[in-house]
Amino acid sequence: MAEALLDMRNITKVYPNGVVANQDVNFSLAEGEIHAVAGENGAGKSTLMKMMFGMEEPSRGDIYLRGSKIRLNSPQDAIRMGIGMVHQHFMLVPSFTVAENMVLGMEPRKGIAINYSEAVRLTKEYATKYNLHVDPTEKVENLSVGMKQKVEILKALVRGANILILDEPTAVLTPQETDELFDQLKLLKEKGHTIVFISHKLKEVKAICDRITIMRSGRTEGVFDMQQVSEQEITRLMVGRDVVLKYEKEANSIGKPVLRVKDFTVCSKEGKRVLNHIQLSISEGEIVGVAGVEGNGQSQLVDAVVGKLKGESGSVEVGNVPIGGMDIESVRGLGVSYIPEDRMRQGTAKEASILDNIISTRFKGKEWSKLGFFKRSKMLELTEEYIKKFQIKTSGPNQEIGMLSGGNMQKVVVAREGSTEPKFLIAEQPTRGVDVGAAQLIHHNLLELRSKGCAILLISADLNEILELSDKLLVMYEGEFVACFDHPSEISEQELGLYMLGINRQEQGDIRRGMHV
Repeated sequence: MAEALLDMRNITKVYPNGVVANQDVNFSLAEGEIHAVAGENGAGKSTLMKMMFGMEEPSRGDIYLRGSKIRLNSPQDAIRMGIGMVHQHFMLVPSFTVAENMVLGMEPRKGIAINYSEAVRLTKEYATKYNLHVDPTEKVENLSVGMKQKVEILKALVRGANILILDEPTAVLTPQETDELFDQLKLLKEKGHTIVFISHKLKEVKAICDRITIMRSGRTEGVFDMQQVSEQEITRLMVGRDVVLKYEKEANSIGKPVLRVKDFTVCSKEGKRVLNHIQLSISEGEIVGVAGVEGNGQSQLVDAVVGKLKGESGSVEVGNVPIGGMDIESVRGLGVSYIPEDRMRQGTAKEASILDNIISTRFKGKEWSKLGFFKRSKMLELTEEYIKKFQIKTSGPNQEIGMLSGGNMQKVVVAREGSTEPKFLIAEQPTRGVDVGAAQLIHHNLLELRSKGCAILLISADLNEILELSDKLLVMYEGEFVACFDHPSEISEQELGLYMLGINRQEQGDIRRGMHV
């Protein structure tokens, strides 16, 4: 292994509220390697990476670059020193072209105007150099998710990044797009770049990385050569036990239909059909999964089944009640629960406590108040029960939820939404950004609800999750269902990827027969 490029020594991070995110962590990068960072949610990975990119400062400890001690007060400092980061949620301006995004903040000038032709030339030069081919003149809002990621990587390279931090880079990619990304990362490595690869997908970590640093409870558990450690050993070091994300689903008696979507069509402002004559039925005790590359109508489908979206044609019914135009409170009154994709903006009130977030969907019930006063002790008891059941890492029920790691925040959302004995649950990306141990807990919760007769709509970009949990699987492409599978566990991820990319599709008659609509 080449000499150390970057060293983080005895790094400790303590937040003003007393939370210790990192404690005496040592992390070392060798030049020209792909180095994985793995660990449970709340293990301290994100905080460590934020310090490497200048978004946070260590409370104690030192950072060395090529043997010289450095101080990173901001991301601009990190970029100047050749450290770039591609965030899980892309930092692109959708209405700008690729070239405009590429030079944002460092625009080439022609007099007082931006030299757009130079921005295009620069984009083409770097795209050719790194085999990351993009159209410089295309608007970002028209790009696929995989293409947007290429733009983000190129943006960091144009700014001189020699060290590239990738946060969950394959979270929303198809297997084919993941393979293409890995080819591009190997090329970057050959050109001398060093890559930090943060991921919960251990199969991919094994496939692409040279070494792995495993973190647990804010400390470093060890650094391992990837050839000398198995997926099971990594999991055991991360969570302290074996985790297998394969499930023997009990045979379930399917009851009467709970959700019916009939010939539902929605058009965008530009007149393009974002949902095209959607037909969907989900019954009691059934998990129906929807797979697809992000941006192919899944968000609009969710908006339709929670009553937020009225279509040009068709209807949405829950328990035979039309819900078009209903507010979310009225929809919840029909026995609907919803785990939203964005836990930060839609799923939680960040400044409120865990207790207040848990109770937020039920506090109006008579059992939670008496003579206008809340039964806080009963609420506290319920919250403590869920903290224990879902192994939520927290200082207690009254901790502000915004201080939890993303994965622990997600556990609170899942606990709240699954605890009201729903008739119908929408689970939108329920395990995105959570570790394998937390994912297993969430999966068991979904299967438990299924066994109690809950109808579940599962929208997920995690193909292992959707193949393992779904009783029936639909694939969405450009606003319509292009495939329906009655035995999802028998399909390979590669085959599923071909349908997600629109390369393969089934006849519409076969799809509707498969859905029994």
